[in-house]
Amino acid sequence: MLFIGIDSGTQSTKSIVLDFETGALVAHSQESYDILPGLPPGHLEQDPETWATAMERTVAACLDQLGDRRLEVCGIGVSGQQHGLVALDQEDAPVRPAKLWCDTSTSAQCDQFAAEFGGPSGLIELAGNTILPGYTVPKILWLKQNEPDNFAATRAVLLPHDYLNFRLTGVKRMEYGDASGTGLLDVRTRQWREELIEFVDPRLHEMLPPLGSSLESHGVLSPALRERWGLGEDVVVSAGGGDNMMGAIGTGNVRAGVVTASLGTSGTLYGVSDTPVVDAKGEIAAFCDSTDHWLPLVCTMNVTVVTEQMRALFGWEIPKLESAFAEAPAGADGLLFLPYLNGERTPNLPSGSGVLHGMRTDNLTPANLARAAVEGATLGLAYGLRRFRELGMNPTEIRLTGGGSQSAAWRQICADAFDASVVGLATSEGAALGGAIQAAFASLQAQGVETGVEALTSRLVALDESTRCTPGSGRAQLYSAQLDRQLELTGKLQEAGYL
Repeated sequence: MLFIGIDSGTQSTKSIVLDFETGALVAHSQESYDILPGLPPGHLEQDPETWATAMERTVAACLDQLGDRRLEVCGIGVSGQQHGLVALDQEDAPVRPAKLWCDTSTSAQCDQFAAEFGGPSGLIELAGNTILPGYTVPKILWLKQNEPDNFAATRAVLLPHDYLNFRLTGVKRMEYGDASGTGLLDVRTRQWREELIEFVDPRLHEMLPPLGSSLESHGVLSPALRERWGLGEDVVVSAGGGDNMMGAIGTGNVRAGVVTASLGTSGTLYGVSDTPVVDAKGEIAAFCDSTDHWLPLVCTMNVTVVTEQMRALFGWEIPKLESAFAEAPAGADGLLFLPYLNGERTPNLPSGSGVLHGMRTDNLTPANLARAAVEGATLGLAYGLRRFRELGMNPTEIRLTGGGSQSAAWRQICADAFDASVVGLATSEGAALGGAIQAAFASLQAQGVETGVEALTSRLVALDESTRCTPGSGRAQLYSAQLDRQLELTGKLQEAGYL
């Protein structure tokens, strides 16, 4: 049996094919794209048709690689960037481009929710999470207040992976994991909060699709796509999920004690819990996962976006960037980079900007600048890990995924900054692999075969032990002190109105 995993992200869509019997990835395709140009600061959008086209092309390319084996495909699972707002009209066409997770134009709407429901603490008491600019529900309110004609034309609201599932099956549905990132779901009960819906607009009740278990399939592949791709009948499309939820499955993070750190455009740190983990400070997102458990998560908006800016600044290729920050000393000779180039979620600085602090004539070198950029991005996640530990989550192992995890020097910085053993995966396509594994689960379930997601991940997720790093002597203490300095500087600049 073969299973297709699709990872639809902000920068590209990747499709892979998993051979269930051997665990090998037997096909792979990727198509890149960009954010829509010319938008005001803080507005970050993409056309959902871009994702759908990239999905169809990458799946078709994978099937071409399979040849006659395409008839062995039994299921498809989709991972999608979280939080994006896809508003559909009565013809099921997008009424406007999707506002993305990294769009920070909704700060005013977040303030309105806070004022109505007793501030962040009131929202956390109500639904388990405060409402942040990246989440979906302030985008819906923004649409109503800023584009009333588009809001009036909206008949359905979907998340990015829901939209791709709809394109695959013709079915509109949401599952608990990605739905928990809308800001509308009470994560403790996995039910919509009526008060939040009513605050936006009573019509929102009708716009939200049916909500259900992440372990239930979304549907079957449409006849049109089945014929176009030359596949057999009854190809199951699993529930899919947000990229972090599917990344948890694809990295084997489906039990307590394992934490995943994703070093992508944004950075995420998450671990699975059998019970909701609600953070009274609102710094850790109390999400649901894609196995009907919970996924406490911290997100920072600036990871490889920072290193890519640094690389562009000096005109370096990726190997040169890595050699530059690898040769610089830990702590970058006192250079500190606050990496808030796209604003920030943790800490909550939607209009924040980057700061380079501690420059002297003897430390202002390209290598130190590169090192400070990597350290600044990594320490944002280290703060999240510190909060995990304060909330009682003490991981025994941290699994790295995302583009940054391919760097040996960056893996060592993670081990030092996290003060924990870190290890990469045999494949960097954690979210796509999660989609394929979930598709296998859904297909087996449809066939009446009893299995569990953990049993599948234990067989199909492989660690790359050659990438394992442990903290170096004294460096964990150095980075702990540097994190304190980064937090103190951020707090003072924010208090003074400079962030």
